[in-house]
This record gives sequence, C-alpha cells and structure tokens, in this order.
Amino acid sequence: MVDYNQKIKEFEDELRKAKYNKATQGHFGLVKAKIAMLKEKQTQRVQSKTGKSEHGYSVRKSGDATVLLLGFPSTGKSTLMNKLTGTKSEVAAYAFTTLTVIPGMLEHKQAKIQILDVPGILAGAASGKGRGKEVLAVIRNADLVLVVVDIQHPEHYGAIVKEVIDTGIRLNKTKPEVFIKKKSKGGLQIGKTVPLEVDDETLKSILREFKINNADVLIRSRLDLDDFIDCIEENKKYLPAIVCVSKADLVSLQEAEEIKRNLKADILVSAETGSNIEALKDLIFNKLNFMRVYMKEPKKEADLNVPLIMISNSTIGDVCSKLHRDFGNKFKFARVWGKSTKFPGQKLMLSHVLRDGDILEIHLK
Repeated sequence: MVDYNQKIKEFEDELRKAKYNKATQGHFGLVKAKIAMLKEKQTQRVQSKTGKSEHGYSVRKSGDATVLLLGFPSTGKSTLMNKLTGTKSEVAAYAFTTLTVIPGMLEHKQAKIQILDVPGILAGAASGKGRGKEVLAVIRNADLVLVVVDIQHPEHYGAIVKEVIDTGIRLNKTKPEVFIKKKSKGGLQIGKTVPLEVDDETLKSILREFKINNADVLIRSRLDLDDFIDCIEENKKYLPAIVCVSKADLVSLQEAEEIKRNLKADILVSAETGSNIEALKDLIFNKLNFMRVYMKEPKKEADLNVPLIMISNSTIGDVCSKLHRDFGNKFKFARVWGKSTKFPGQKLMLSHVLRDGDILEIHLK
C-alpha cells in the first residue's frame, strides 16, 4: 500500500533543499502538483474507508454570521469566548478542556454573531492528530476564523497556518480569477490579462500533471504556483481571518508589541484583564464586512432597534432576495433615506447600492 505521508514528506524535503528561480520554476511546479495530487488521493482513501466526506462536528449555524476560534490547546480561547459572548465555556489551566464545540452569541452593533469554541488543534491535525480533522472540517462552515495565539508560544502560529493550508482552507486570500475551459483537442492555450512571474511552460506542465492536455486557460489575477494548483483542484475554501495574540498581560508592553509585529497579528488581547475586548468585537464586525439596513413600512416610522444585517455594498435587490424569494418579482420601487441617497426618501430601483445605516422602504406590486 502506498504510504502517502512518506511520499509527500519526500517531495516537501526536496523542495526545501532546492532553490527557487527561473531555471528551477518548472521543476517546482511539477513537484508541487505531485504533492497536491497525493494529498487528494490520501483524502479519497480516508473517505473510502470511513464512508464519510467529512469528519467534522455537527454545528447548527445561527445569527448573521459564524466565527470560529482556532488555536492550540490552552491558548485562552475559552476565556476569550466567555468575554465575547458571556457563554460559560469551561476554563482550566491544562490542555483539552474543550472536548466538543461550544457555541455562543456575540451581540455587537445590533448584529448577532455566532462564536464557536472548538477543541485545540495540534501539529499534524490535518492528518488526523488530536481530533484535528474534526476541528478543521468545522472551519468550512464558518464565515470568519479567529486565530488565537498564546503570547508565550508565538511559534504556534506557523504550525496553525500549515494545518489550515493542508486541510484546503485559504485564509485572508481571494480566489484568483482563473478560467479553465477543457476541450477535446488543440493543446493548451494560456491567456493572461496580468503580468505573471510564472512562465507559460511551467503552467502547461502543471496542467499536464493533472491530466489536462487540451484546454483554453484565461488568467485575470496575479498568482503563484500554489494559487494556480488550487484553481485547478477547485476544492479550496477562501475565508477572512483575524490573528489575535492572547494573554498579552503576561509580558511587557514592548515585548507584546514586538511579537504582534513579528506575527503580523491584528490585535493583542487579555481576556483576564479585559484589555482590547471591545476593540476585538469591532474588528470582528468590520472583518465580516457587515452593514446595517433599517426596514420601514409605508407611512410608519422605521424600527432603528432591529436592523437587517447585510454584506457591505449590497443592493436593494440583495435585500429583497434575503427578505423573500418573491420580492424581486413583485418589486415596484423603493424609497431610501441615508448616506447612499441624494435626498431623503429618494425613489430607487433594485440595482441601487445601499450604505450602512440606510433606511429602506420597499413597495411591491
């Protein structure tokens, strides 16, 4: 039986020892493609044995969005969860306190945001160590990942990122615009609207490694070898993330700031002292790209206590779709008050882009 882990390790060691440059670019591309295919075969083997496509915990989504707390054991996730939501997630000074997924609700700026505290992961989680597959599978259903790093163990951050990448999650990245149209003959044609450091022959060799020998490829985003392989596989999940360094009260301010800078972290917090908890709530809200729209019935005042939470730059049409599937067909016009209008109560149509705080009155046929 093929030992996929061993073969993957051999290829990864080969890449670590080699220098990447124009001359070796093609070889790097081929080896990275082989690694990707081995990982996919490894996943398929596990699925064929278990009969399951995922090993994740079952979590019912609620609220306007779901945020997952991800980190090594004993990084302060549970204490942070309690501060954010008021949920009593068990806290103790030893590893593996959280043995299941504990949901809580953060209510901030009139939005209801579900927070999930999952068991801490370990190095090797993506290959099944320490309930890793179960935990990492939950990420795919989240809208935002809050990576929690213990300030006394900044080295954990790199290990967390590796596990997330190995499970097919791409944090703080946008899916590149790559269009691959397979055909029966004619070879491989590469079209680009942006300059790339990767040459066409390397891209073609990667495609052939994936058994794609005839296709028209259009690339509209800057990308590297890994990005291109991700686009071929089409099984990656792209999610926004916040990197939070916890237990900031345990070191000096100067040392804390240096660790934050080295990790390129977003925020330092101390759940014990409450430091920066409110700032973290704001960061979560903003990273989710939320805006609030207040609904108004004709001849009535708008209810400014219960907004409809939408993604920024949503249109009136998007609001109609969220409210009811028939609203778009029955739509007549809308009146809008707020920052997106030229004057209060402006009469507007479905394509109008709303802004945070707008008041919307929908008129149906």
